[in-house]
Amino acid sequence: MCLANNTATPQTRAMSTAVAKSYPGPISQPANAVEYVLSTVDKIINWGREGSVWPMTFGLACCAVEMMHMAAGRYDQDRLGIVFRASPRQSDVMIVAGTLTNKMAPALRKVYDQMPEPRWVISMGSCANGGGYYHYSYSVVRGCDRIVPVDIYVPGCPPTSEALLYGVLQLQKKMRRNRVTTMWYRK
Repeated sequence: MCLANNTATPQTRAMSTAVAKSYPGPISQPANAVEYVLSTVDKIINWGREGSVWPMTFGLACCAVEMMHMAAGRYDQDRLGIVFRASPRQSDVMIVAGTLTNKMAPALRKVYDQMPEPRWVISMGSCANGGGYYHYSYSVVRGCDRIVPVDIYVPGCPPTSEALLYGVLQLQKKMRRNRVTTMWYRK
């Protein structure tokens, strides 16, 4: 129970809390049976994808140490279905951690192109996000988003393992909203 406006009449939590209105998305109410089946298939596919995130590690500098900490026992990424892969052909997420130089940029793009669709990229740390401390150096790419499309940015120098884990959870939320079959049907 809580008191509202300093009055003597107590209110229950249900009375004092505003009810959030739910606005339906463009595909939340299927128009016909085909859209209903396809939206259900989308939910099943997205549930499987978000429960088995296999990142390709692209550790370039000190942020890679924090990425390794996320795999250790304290944060235990395995319980979320996150398993590091060394091959880009077996992964669906790339974590770019550290300073991206002009010499490594073609290798980053080549590894990204070898990943199967759908693929996502997490940019980890200030150097990967925008060049960081070495922003004005002639040999540094000022953000890996100039080379590959980035889905999630994790700020920090270096970001903590909790921040990277939060970024992965945000990516899983983005995966949940992904529409594959319904967009194919509407083309």
